[in-house]
Amino acid sequence: MLDLVFLTEQVRITAKEAGTFIREERKKFDRNVVEKKHAHDYVSYVDKESERRIVTRLKELLPEAGFITEEESIARNEKADYCWIVDPLDGTTNFIHDNAPYCVSIALRGKTGLLIGVVYEITRDECFWTYKGSASYLNGTKIHVSSVSALDDAFIELGFPYNAEAYRPMAVHLVNTLYGNVGGLRLMGAAAVELCYVAAGRFEARIEAFLGPWDIAAGTLILENAGGKVSDFKGGNSFYSGAQVLASNGKLHADLLDIIGKL
Repeated sequence: MLDLVFLTEQVRITAKEAGTFIREERKKFDRNVVEKKHAHDYVSYVDKESERRIVTRLKELLPEAGFITEEESIARNEKADYCWIVDPLDGTTNFIHDNAPYCVSIALRGKTGLLIGVVYEITRDECFWTYKGSASYLNGTKIHVSSVSALDDAFIELGFPYNAEAYRPMAVHLVNTLYGNVGGLRLMGAAAVELCYVAAGRFEARIEAFLGPWDIAAGTLILENAGGKVSDFKGGNSFYSGAQVLASNGKLHADLLDIIGKL
């Protein structure tokens, strides 16, 4: 039986240490060292070194666990009984342009579901965390989703993924439907921590597709343990892949599914 309390504390330390490295590198960062993975999708030595440090530490914590990591610094092994799901720097484009937010995201998944979620937002020094059966926390304070139940009052985050042509019809549909009919819309560019912002009641919902599991694993558990809801665009649970992710405070979920379904 895993000691989730101990492991969560160690993962928090690991995420913060990686965040400290990223923060220091930002002070001297040169945009000329950026590599392009795909159109408008970037990576740098900072992402890669952050992942290397995180993986090294997590292997010490739980040697039997497999890994799913964004930068693939270690062979993917999601069939192990336990699996770490790591985004070493979510919001790379924000980081490159010295724009908040950007974060470290680490989750532990067992055979039956997510066990630990830790997201460390670097620019505000905010660590969101939870484990199976626990409440969700921001640093040392318990957090909960908002009580907003009317779309007219909802503050909603949208994500525009790099797969622009495939997602464009949905993006246009959401903007046309929601703009002027909700309390506000925002694009922030860091899915992992934005799920935590919904968990903390700063936003009521977030909508995006074409993400990876590393983008949403930790934030999903944090949001669910804070009273929120996550689904795919049809209300199902295929969202774990990141292909379609609707995250909300729960109270607006049905309304947003209805809007998405009208495309």
